[in-house]
Amino acid sequence: MSRRNFPPGQHGNNRRRKQSEYAIMLAEKQKAKYTYGVLERQFRNLFEKAAKAEGITGEVLLQLLESRLDNVVFRLGIAPTRAAARQLVGHKHITVDGQVVNIPSFQVKPGMIVAVREKSKSLEVIEAALAGFNHSKYPWIEWDEAQKGGKFLQLRNSQSLSCTLRTKII
Repeated sequence: MSRRNFPPGQHGNNRRRKQSEYAIMLAEKQKAKYTYGVLERQFRNLFEKAAKAEGITGEVLLQLLESRLDNVVFRLGIAPTRAAARQLVGHKHITVDGQVVNIPSFQVKPGMIVAVREKSKSLEVIEAALAGFNHSKYPWIEWDEAQKGGKFLQLRNSQSLSCTLRTKII
């Protein structure tokens, strides 16, 4: 038996080598949707909102995705994953400026304080996530250990966004 260096079948030798521009854009869109845990309808609405805003649409879109409450909870280190952060928000364990918010897609504005609800501070999941997290990792978020919360200082700038685009989004 001999091995051939191409896949089996009638079209094995004639595989397209280079992806089309559309395929590349679709793959990037799907990667962003999967990373942030957003479905198609929400993603389209965010894109339309970003297209209407001033600035580069792609950067504004990523800023909108980064300022979602579930993502801010994840970036603060309150939850180990975005899915866990979404669940914490949905189960009313998170407050924004002292008010309980249970909508994961809530847009956090600069200056808002996102914290763990007083009743939920002793949850094992939250304590385990906070134990090994480096809070000085993100310059646009300020962590307060006593309050178990953080202040969303500003939208991410284009330099930190472009670094995120080039590397795998954490």
